[in-house]
Amino acid sequence: MKKPIFMGMAVATFATITAFTSVETEIPRPAALPQIATAPTDTALVLSPIVDFDAYMALAAEVQAYRRHRLISLDSFNAWSKIPGTVILDTRSDSLYNGKHIKGAIHLDFSNFTQESLAAIIPDRNTRILIYCNNNFKALRFEPPYFVSKAIRPDIDGTRFEESELPSGTVKLGSNNPVKPLSLALNIPTFINLYGYGYKNVYELGEQVFVFDRRLAFEGSGVPK
Repeated sequence: MKKPIFMGMAVATFATITAFTSVETEIPRPAALPQIATAPTDTALVLSPIVDFDAYMALAAEVQAYRRHRLISLDSFNAWSKIPGTVILDTRSDSLYNGKHIKGAIHLDFSNFTQESLAAIIPDRNTRILIYCNNNFKALRFEPPYFVSKAIRPDIDGTRFEESELPSGTVKLGSNNPVKPLSLALNIPTFINLYGYGYKNVYELGEQVFVFDRRLAFEGSGVPK
């Protein structure tokens, strides 16, 4: 007489499990995320009055012609840096500046440029300002990356290339993204912004030199004492 009881219990248990499983599988899935528009379509959108791409490009065009005559050699850079009242301005990040910078350079991270911050370190807008950036220096691969060039580089087997080693013509970055090598030097936006803030007595190091060039003097936490 016990056999039917066990069979009845098994059937009941199976029915319970089936019902539970059925409930679990019926839980609704979350709806797909809405697609984000690639361009604003809201006619009520009010653009920020202090983000003006056209005005910036007009300023850049004005600076382009002006800057051509203010690119100087390392020898001139060094000579002018010794003239009283001249300022060497390093606008790289805090970590790069603290690690290694041209001796005597003052620092203001480019992202911190404002009329007030510039006036705090260079009160006189007629001050001669000498600028440089990472792209002015070439370093050996085993050296700490204090002067990493800002450029689009070809990604070939993860190998790091210097600008002088970049293949000419079209190269590939990542998957199916053909690009050409492109310099994105910090000197250019630095020059444009200084000019825009009224600092027009700016000269830019125009050469690219090796970091161990004997004409260079560096200081910072990464410089042996």
